[in-house]
Amino acid sequence: MKKIVTEFKDFISRGNVMDMAVGVIVGGAFGKITSSLVNDVFMPFLGWVIGDIDLTALNITLSPAVMEGETVVKEAVVVGIGSFLATIIDFLLIALVVFLFVKAVNTARSKLERPAEEEAPAAPPEEAEGFDFGIDYAALAKQEL
Repeated sequence: MKKIVTEFKDFISRGNVMDMAVGVIVGGAFGKITSSLVNDVFMPFLGWVIGDIDLTALNITLSPAVMEGETVVKEAVVVGIGSFLATIIDFLLIALVVFLFVKAVNTARSKLERPAEEEAPAAPPEEAEGFDFGIDYAALAKQEL
């Protein structure tokens, strides 16, 4: 049991796990922001453009409510098209932001990981015609300075 606790402690204290935990928390907060943006800004604007329609209340009634006087005996069965549309827009916004973030990280990573171009070693000078100084350039190139 002590070994499992030690392994779990090592696992949880790794940097990647902590980064993931922070990402989940920030992602949850970001989800709330995008939901508010969709529900409080986009959907009313889209409803206004279409013709002053409250899209969040846009429903298809499959079975109407059964009433006995003022009392509801059976609730209405409805398909919430407006809330479904809001959820799709919410998803598309989050997917777009994640795509742009991953693209930016990959671009930055490729620029940072690009190997520095190494200079090619200088070629030994060609011997001038008619002059032989008796220097073995190949042997000199192999020697360490």
